[in-house]
Amino acid sequence: MRDVPENAPSPSTAAPAVPRRLRADAQRNVTALLDAARAVFDSTGVDAPAKEITDLAGLGVGTLYRHFPQRSDLVKAVVQSNIDACAAAGPPLSAAHEPGTALVKWLQQYTELLGTKRGLASALHSGDPAYDALPGYFLQRLTPALTALLDAAAADGAIRDDVSAGDLLFAIAHLCLPVPGADPGYSARMVGVLIDGLRNGPRQRG
Repeated sequence: MRDVPENAPSPSTAAPAVPRRLRADAQRNVTALLDAARAVFDSTGVDAPAKEITDLAGLGVGTLYRHFPQRSDLVKAVVQSNIDACAAAGPPLSAAHEPGTALVKWLQQYTELLGTKRGLASALHSGDPAYDALPGYFLQRLTPALTALLDAAAADGAIRDDVSAGDLLFAIAHLCLPVPGADPGYSARMVGVLIDGLRNGPRQRG
């Protein structure tokens, strides 16, 4: 995305993510932009040209800059919407599956959240202050969702009971960091190993 044009709203006056109480047409535009950005970030990376995003959304570049004046505003909004979707997935999974299966499916969705956005990790660790609040938002939204799934699975005897939601969130986040030379399926396989350990319980020493 290019630098903010002179007539664009300044970061100090424009909301960094989705504004409150948008008109219906403006909300539709924001939703379309977020959906398009999510797809483009998956396929091309977070540094994809703005026009690629707006063409997919069927909107003009000016509309993108009106809602997201800087690249970091758009990245942050996409990340927050993905975090929200992951957090919200817990109750439906619990309703549809046994506790152990619901937990595994949620952890797989969480792994996809971390691993599918090309260049996202570099962007979030770039030092841009726009991302400073994301770690807190991440923990605030995902910790309760995962805690509920863990508690249910542990009570059902499906997993060991000495691992916290924070343990798993951070462990999987580290496993999803880019590894030079690793094949595309590396992170998912390692998360699978972690889940196997969660199911099998602590090793007994003889």
